Amino acid sequence: MAVNSQPDVEQYPSRTGLRGLIRRSPLISFFVLANLMSWIAWIPYILSSTGLGVWDFTFPTRFGGSQILGVLPGAYLGPILSAFIVTAVADGREGVRRWARRMTKWRVSWIWYLVTLLGVPAAIIVSGLAVSGGDIRLPPVIVLVAYLPSLLIQMVTTGLAEEPGWRDFALPRMQRRFGPLGGTFILGPLWGLWHLPLFLSEWGGWPAVTWMRVGEFIVFCCVFSVVVTWVFNRTGQSLPLVILLHVGVNNFMSLAYSDMFPSIANVEQASRVTLLAGTVAAIAVIVATRGRLGYRPEEEPTPEVTHQN
Repeated sequence: MAVNSQPDVEQYPSRTGLRGLIRRSPLISFFVLANLMSWIAWIPYILSSTGLGVWDFTFPTRFGGSQILGVLPGAYLGPILSAFIVTAVADGREGVRRWARRMTKWRVSWIWYLVTLLGVPAAIIVSGLAVSGGDIRLPPVIVLVAYLPSLLIQMVTTGLAEEPGWRDFALPRMQRRFGPLGGTFILGPLWGLWHLPLFLSEWGGWPAVTWMRVGEFIVFCCVFSVVVTWVFNRTGQSLPLVILLHVGVNNFMSLAYSDMFPSIANVEQASRVTLLAGTVAAIAVIVATRGRLGYRPEEEPTPEVTHQN
C-alpha cells in the first residue's frame, strides 16, 4: 500500500502568510485589527463638525444622536468583527461556536442579575453622595420609566459592539496566560486606549477635554475591568451579564446622574465619581477574592487553541 507522504492540510494549518500570523499571535492580531478598523471608521466623525471641524459636515442627530451614526459603526467594525475574524482563523468553527455560546449564556442565577442591575447604580450613588457632600435629588418619573428600555437599547448597541471582543475573545486567553489579575490589568488599559480617538470628538467632550480627563478614563477602564472579570468568571463566562454590567454605568451616567446630582453635573466631577466607584468596587473584589477574581481554570469550558501570543 502506498503511503501518502504529504501532510494533511487541515491537521497542519499553514503557519505562513496572514493566516499563519493570526494563528501564531491571535491576541496581538485581535488588538491590532480592533483598533485599526474602529479608528479608520471613526475618521469621518472625528473630522466632522462634531469633532475637529476639518470637514464641514454634521452627523444627523436622528436615532439617538450623532454618536449613534458616528461612533457605533466603528465600534461594530472593531472589537466584535475582529474577534470573529481571529477566532475563525485561529480556532475554526468549533472556536466560533464556543465564542458565540458565551454570548447566549442567559441562564445564570437571578442573584447576578440583581448584582449587575442594582450594584452599578448603588455604587455610583454612594460615590456621588461622597463627592457632592450629600447633595442628592430624586430623579424625575420619566427617568425611572425610561431606565430599563434605555438599558436594553445600550445592551444591543454599545455592549454588543464591544464585549464580544474584550471579554468574550480576549479575557479567557489573557487569564490563561497571565492569570486573572495580570490579564485584567493588561486588558483594562488596552480597552481604554481603544477609545482614544473619540476624545477628539463630541463623544469625549472636545474641545474642552483635558489630558487629566483622558487619564482618569483609562484608569477607570483598568479598575472597572476588575469587577467585569469577576462577574465574567463567577457567572460561568456569561457575556449577557458582562454587557449588562458595562452598559449599566453608561446608562446611569447618561440618564439619571445629572438629575440626581445637579451640583456635580459636569464632565470633570462625573469622571471622578465613576472613578471613585470603580476603584472602591475593584479593591473590594480583589480583597474578597484574594486576587483570584473568581477564576477557576479547572471549571473552564474546553479552551480555545492556545498560542504564544
